[in-house]
Amino acid sequence: MATEAQGAEEGGLVFHPMDQFIVKPLFGGENIGLFTPTNVTLWMALAVVAIFALLVLGTRGRAMVPSRAQSVAELAYGFVYKMVEDVAGKDAVGFFPYIMTLFMFIVSANFLGLIPMSFTTTSHFAVTVVLALAVFLTVTVVGFVKNGTKFLALFWVSSAPLPLRPILAIIELISYFVRPVSHSIRLAGNVMAGHAVIKVFAGFAAISVISPVSVLAITAMYGLEILVAFIQAYVFTILTCVYLKDALHPAH
Repeated sequence: MATEAQGAEEGGLVFHPMDQFIVKPLFGGENIGLFTPTNVTLWMALAVVAIFALLVLGTRGRAMVPSRAQSVAELAYGFVYKMVEDVAGKDAVGFFPYIMTLFMFIVSANFLGLIPMSFTTTSHFAVTVVLALAVFLTVTVVGFVKNGTKFLALFWVSSAPLPLRPILAIIELISYFVRPVSHSIRLAGNVMAGHAVIKVFAGFAAISVISPVSVLAITAMYGLEILVAFIQAYVFTILTCVYLKDALHPAH
């Protein structure tokens, strides 16, 4: 900290790419309690508002010639519905509203996080872990309710030689309980990394010698982050469909 302060006093280049992920109270102060509105609260609420505006207000006319908002809403609906049907099977269509909600929330939060001076809620593990745990618990409960003890067949690799099956069962069991960890870290880690890199390039933009290169790098990274925002929502959703398929058809 002393080195950074000294560099700032001497007019050196000092920037903190991780500062953009700090959770702050909306109405001042430093203490954050259980019910304290924060920047995370604000941008999660804006994501919900954006989804409502697109899927409810944008489609309320149900016109034969759809508006732009209705076209996007119908495209998102068809995209997720086909994903659920193709990956998890037709008997998983009943879970489509839940999976559609997951996809729309994550993709909306990711894109809102690309607005300058905004806050990316999906860069925080506190958010992605809750989403991943919700999927994990839902899939586990569905698996036992739907199949009873037959759900445990998911961990027993019957096609493997008999002496290896207990070892593989332990590996499969560990892999199953690691799912919410990898599910959440993948989303938060990729989103956080991209935003941090953009902030680093933005810091170098203050140096006149390399400013043009920095601006080009920021532009390229921003374009990549637009793609990442969609891909990470897609990956999270398709993994949810894969886990749901295991719950519905554990013997497959």
